[in-house]
Amino acid sequence: MQTLTINIANDTLLDKVMWLLEHFKNDGLEIVSKEDIEDLKLLKATREETTLSFEEYLKNEN
Repeated sequence: MQTLTINIANDTLLDKVMWLLEHFKNDGLEIVSKEDIEDLKLLKATREETTLSFEEYLKNEN
């Protein structure tokens, strides 16, 4: 899979580019915002952390 980053400062141009890219979704194009990617990376990192049950958290809240 190839990744392409496009920076667009003009909202009118963004609308035109998104309109064009939407036509390629049926061919397998995935459109993900950079902000979404950063959020997904943060979520993935939390999966490796140890978890604590809510009951255990309440016992040690102080």
